[in-house]
Amino acid sequence: MKPYWSETLRGLSPYVPGEQPQQASLLKLNTNENPYAPSPAALAAIRAAADGDLRLYPDPDGSALKRAVAAAHGLDTANVFLGNGSDEVLAHAFLGLLKHPRPLLFPDITYSFYPVYCALYDIAYEEIPLDGEFRVRLGDYARPNGGIVLPNPNAPTGIALSRAELRSLLAGNPDSVVLVDEAYVDFGAESAVPLIGEFANLLVTQTLSKSRALAGLRVGYALGAPDLIGALETVKGCFNSYPLDRLALAGATAALADNAWFADTCGKIAASRDWLTAELGKLGFEVLPSRANFVFARHATRSGASLQQALRARNVLVRRFDRPRIADFLRITVGTQAECETLLASLREIGLD
Repeated sequence: MKPYWSETLRGLSPYVPGEQPQQASLLKLNTNENPYAPSPAALAAIRAAADGDLRLYPDPDGSALKRAVAAAHGLDTANVFLGNGSDEVLAHAFLGLLKHPRPLLFPDITYSFYPVYCALYDIAYEEIPLDGEFRVRLGDYARPNGGIVLPNPNAPTGIALSRAELRSLLAGNPDSVVLVDEAYVDFGAESAVPLIGEFANLLVTQTLSKSRALAGLRVGYALGAPDLIGALETVKGCFNSYPLDRLALAGATAALADNAWFADTCGKIAASRDWLTAELGKLGFEVLPSRANFVFARHATRSGASLQQALRARNVLVRRFDRPRIADFLRITVGTQAECETLLASLREIGLD
């Protein structure tokens, strides 16, 4: 009994993040972090910003970072909203743009924070089943709705929709906001950002946690028409005037300018992902076609729970979701090539007959 808790809070089941272990000996392939260090330019900018001005509040508008984001995507600053990680940006969007009488639609197998936001903000929603190959069927979204949320690539499956498919979805839902969550888009999927000028109902969210290796800074943003961005700014103004600190603003701005580091790192991760997919197939795994920095795989004869436990005993962490249809799948972050080889060696040691 929690007598001081509100009725809303008592009914919530919060999102559970992946394990963040304290022992350095573990190979951490469970939370989709970038295995490479951030851009040296970003680290230098953070060090330079760690000065006496930390006594002052940061720029509440994040003007320099907004300009960098806008330039990176060929947009104006009026098309950019900044937040404390894309999770905060998503939370503002759920409250400001996706809370309507008709239900919000999103896949049944997807980022598990979406139903948490719906419970927190009392948003009606429907989970739309993925097909037998764990793909989004766009025709299933042709129904009355108060908005649509699709991660692209989807998580935890890693499967991506094409830009042409997203255009069709947007055209078929002109009266609803379509939010495309692009946390993993930089590893090989097509971004919906070029469609922003064509569709006033499109909101795209991205993060610097994955492809820019800045998960520790918590920087995310949304891109969309000024009307949508204005809604997010209104929520922010009622919630937290200073979502990004001085170090985050400096590091993120510098990271967005280092295109050489970005292209090299994303290329290495994509190459290791494709190699890992092929090698897991040789060991009897079914691996879904990923365009993210992780793979989603299940073995033909071994349960997901037993494999996760056996890997943990060998100091390798992977993630598993104890849910219908996917309980035997492991979501495995793509590490460095050496880390992927260590994972494969551990699986061979376990024995998969």
